[in-house]
Amino acid sequence: MPLKDRVTPETGVAEGLAYKCRQLLNHSETAFDAHTAIAPMLGGQVDGDVATFGFWTPELQDQRVPEGDVFLEVLSPKGPLDLTRAHQQVTFDRIYLPVSRYEAHTFCAARGMMAGNREQGGDFYCLVWRDAQDTWHRILDPLAMSLPFGAFAPAELYDVKAMLDRRGDKAYWAQFAGETPHKFDPPANILQIHVPTATAGGTLAALTRQFERMGERVANDLTLDPLDQIFMGYDAVQLLPVEPTTTYETGPAFWEELDGATAEEITVDLTRPDTTNWGYDIVISGMATVNPVLLESGRPDELVDFATVLHNFPTRPKKLIFDVVFGHSDNQGLDALNHHFFAGPNMYGQNMDYKNPAVRAIMLELQRRKVNFGADGVRVDGAQDFKWWDAGTQELRHDDDYLDLMSDMVQEVAGTKYYPWFVFEDGRPWPQEDWELSSTYRAVIENQRDDPDVFQWGPLTFAHNTPFIYGFWLSKWWRIKEVLSVGANWISGTANHDTLRRGTQVNPKLNINTRLGDTQMEILEKAYDNPAVSMLTYAALPGVPMDFLNATARANWGFIRNQDDKYGVKVVAEEAISLKWQVDEYRYSVPGNFRRLKELGYETRADLARFFEFLPALVEVTDYDLDHIAKLLNQVEPPLAGPGTFTVSDLKKIARAWMDDMHEYCNVSNSMSALDERQTQFMLDLRNFRRANRWLRQNLGPEDYFDYVQPVDGRVLFTSYRKHEGREVYTITHMEGGPSGEFDPLRLKIPGLKGAGWTCALRTPGIGPDYISGPIVLRDSMGLVFTRGM
Repeated sequence: MPLKDRVTPETGVAEGLAYKCRQLLNHSETAFDAHTAIAPMLGGQVDGDVATFGFWTPELQDQRVPEGDVFLEVLSPKGPLDLTRAHQQVTFDRIYLPVSRYEAHTFCAARGMMAGNREQGGDFYCLVWRDAQDTWHRILDPLAMSLPFGAFAPAELYDVKAMLDRRGDKAYWAQFAGETPHKFDPPANILQIHVPTATAGGTLAALTRQFERMGERVANDLTLDPLDQIFMGYDAVQLLPVEPTTTYETGPAFWEELDGATAEEITVDLTRPDTTNWGYDIVISGMATVNPVLLESGRPDELVDFATVLHNFPTRPKKLIFDVVFGHSDNQGLDALNHHFFAGPNMYGQNMDYKNPAVRAIMLELQRRKVNFGADGVRVDGAQDFKWWDAGTQELRHDDDYLDLMSDMVQEVAGTKYYPWFVFEDGRPWPQEDWELSSTYRAVIENQRDDPDVFQWGPLTFAHNTPFIYGFWLSKWWRIKEVLSVGANWISGTANHDTLRRGTQVNPKLNINTRLGDTQMEILEKAYDNPAVSMLTYAALPGVPMDFLNATARANWGFIRNQDDKYGVKVVAEEAISLKWQVDEYRYSVPGNFRRLKELGYETRADLARFFEFLPALVEVTDYDLDHIAKLLNQVEPPLAGPGTFTVSDLKKIARAWMDDMHEYCNVSNSMSALDERQTQFMLDLRNFRRANRWLRQNLGPEDYFDYVQPVDGRVLFTSYRKHEGREVYTITHMEGGPSGEFDPLRLKIPGLKGAGWTCALRTPGIGPDYISGPIVLRDSMGLVFTRGM
């Protein structure tokens, strides 16, 4: 049936929404209270056969646009629309529906619109207005729940209620239902995952199948291979951000309308979104839904499916944690949101205007809708970036009240109301130059003292940790002592998406711990998947340990983003040093690796390495003048490999090729055959040990002990004794340096160690299973855990 015959406006419903908006704005105690009540009315929503649409549109007031020039544009594909196709041209029927407005809010309602679900596609929509010259302008829906072609295209009307009603983990949620909202406890440990590099498929559906496969093997008591083992033993899975991100700065657009459009029909050139991003380059708009790049089917149901497979995992459920980025927007956000959302530029792009009550309420509503997909916890990226301008003091101030609102939000899934577990990354006074020295990593915890389960990233987890440089562990001794006394509410561990990336940018000419491996690749891999460091984290230190999948898989990692045209060459120049850490001649020569760079003339690693020796230096000396850089590269003798004569266009192609090739190279599936079962089994045993001894999360008590063996004598040996209700755990780890010399770990003069009954519970790889106790020589990265009374 033609769209104009199928869809009819429901003017009375729209007017009712506008009237309700008026009442709230005029009678609520505060403007924020009003906008908090209005925010759930916004976006495209389905109630039976009627769809409602709400927009915050202060730009229409700015432009003095009369109501008669504002419409809801509805688009319905006339033929098949396959969201799994890479490219297609589709003709859409188009109609314009009238709207009702009150001040800065615009509403529309319609009967007969097609709502999308798992089995079928829905109609697309956006708000449009025309100016005095009859030029049409679009206003996209920032609260859209399905964006098959990204945040810069019309949204798909989606039946979210039906999607959530069909979820398969209702029994999991039912156990938490009660008269008051359930409060989730901290997990014992966390696995951090970047969806596009976690599996060969690179989608949420592929990741779901990986956990389904593991679940079936566990349920049938089958042997787990190393690939399974690196996913197992965790209480929770934290996904790097899954929201829509930036798109290609210079195109192509994923939704490109062709010439010849009429009021009744348009033809659109559609490209399946295929950007490469680590997830943190967000535009705020669309935060409530899922990045279409991550959706194999194009359906947001895949995120519910993933939550379900975790919550239904045999033997014990796994929690799901969302990583959300509300502290800033990329500059591309200026094209997706009206300017009232923004408070001015920052080093990432744009500050959000948190003091604007409408913006504040909309962003919290985006968070609420996203978490309702089924997350048990939330990790807030860059909490130190939530700031507002204090005109009185002429300075930016931290908006801790907003952070408090985030963690106090009640969510509801499958009829169960609950408070998610909350983690904040907050390194204030970052970016102050001495932030690493002066940050307490406790600002949010102390501000929210009434919530004892609010967590922060700890100092050993934050960005600039390089445990493969000699002297690292003793240089961090003061921070380790802080972990011992106040680390119960810190995320612990040294391997995450930030630290691994920073590690690849370290100059290899520094004082590197060569005992970690024979090559730079081996050194980096073992630094961030280190048996002794993991033993220290899991068996001795307080807090909640977190591992990054790419680190435990000994896969590669970097700053992954291929959308950047203006600064792409500069980013690659900064990443160039990672070639020395992550790619050797053999890996480069593998036919499937770096195929784009090879096509551009870099047939060998040596070819690329020579180019990378020049590029960073020229970026610096020319102050990133691409024309000048190209000219200087053309003067190098003998000539560099590559295009022959460099142009600015060539430099951008090389940068894009590096990003795309590295993205493929970082996929965990590429390292599967090289996984060492001794290491993966040890790490799994270690994680299970922590899960069985959750009391280790607490700060050290008066009977506990932690120190390093003195004198140092060229090696760093950490010793830990912890006791809880008659259970004792003694850990000794060799963190760096030469061999310890033969000694008996149980004969050291450590309080609480005396007496018999100790059992060797864990040994790092390299220590045979026949070792029970007695004299031993520990070398770099080796360690032991003894238990008593357990």
